[in-house]
Amino acid sequence: MNIIIPMAGMGKRMRPHTLTTAKPLIPIAGKPVVQRLVEDIVRTANEKIETIAFIIAPTFGKATEDMLLNVAQNLGAKGLICYQEEALGTAHAILCAKECLDGNVFIAFADTLFKATFTIDTQKDAIIWTQKVADPSAFGVVKLAEGGRIIEFIEKPPVFVSDLAIIGVYYFKDGANLRKELEYLIDNDISTKGEFQLTDAMENMKNKNIEFYCDQVEEWLDCGNKNATVYTNQRILEIKKDTETLIAASAIMENSIIIPPCFIGENVVLRNSIVGPHVSIEHDAVLEHVVVSNSMIQESTQLKYVNLTNSMLGKHIQYKESPKEISLGDYSVLL
Repeated sequence: MNIIIPMAGMGKRMRPHTLTTAKPLIPIAGKPVVQRLVEDIVRTANEKIETIAFIIAPTFGKATEDMLLNVAQNLGAKGLICYQEEALGTAHAILCAKECLDGNVFIAFADTLFKATFTIDTQKDAIIWTQKVADPSAFGVVKLAEGGRIIEFIEKPPVFVSDLAIIGVYYFKDGANLRKELEYLIDNDISTKGEFQLTDAMENMKNKNIEFYCDQVEEWLDCGNKNATVYTNQRILEIKKDTETLIAASAIMENSIIIPPCFIGENVVLRNSIVGPHVSIEHDAVLEHVVVSNSMIQESTQLKYVNLTNSMLGKHIQYKESPKEISLGDYSVLL
């Protein structure tokens, strides 16, 4: 089986964090989103993975490319870097890895993580993973017949037809057939709002008697914006707390308290601070006189006299507030 990871998007909803770091490279509890995604796919799919293709923008740079190739190698697969020069839709992105569209193919877009345990039924033509959502009008959804077969794809339905949202994770038994359908869209300029969409290719395949089936994940974790990413970090810490080493041995903690689960990276320094729960602090950060919960702090950031919650701080930030002296009488309220 081959895995294709489209990840060339600009991540505009995550700005300013994505101005200098591609969204799939933002660390969640010490690992980039894309690394966690690929590791989870390989672990849960229980299939031999031949090639992992990462579809990136040319501007990502050699260091990112080397990191992605190393992720694939560590999972026993060949890594392949493919470039999407222009954002022309999901179908166009996948076709950038056309040499991997052969045989069994697993596709996952790198702005989502999921909790799931599944075995892929490789005898099925295609499988789309979904999650039940409260407001399906904001998502592409599927409508099912008995037995889990998909009979209709609906993009952002204005009236309720299904609450099964497509999360961006797919399996195709015949990658070459998918490649042919994607090429047909582009060769014939069949686009939606100026972009070539995977859902259009799947609709064509369904009309040619390719049978699509639905499977569900236990939990879908979005990384599309700041609040969603902070929540995803919280859930990943909870999920991984018993299986990963979350506090580095090189971390220095002086007169500080950690309320688990938290990730504390290499050479982090904590002085006179209270950290947690649900905090990730990446390597070489320094926190002094800080109280922080439910937040993400990236590498080499320095904080002093700060109180934070539900926050996301980038790399190499220096943030210091002035210590305060306060005298409050009885029944005072300080907000």
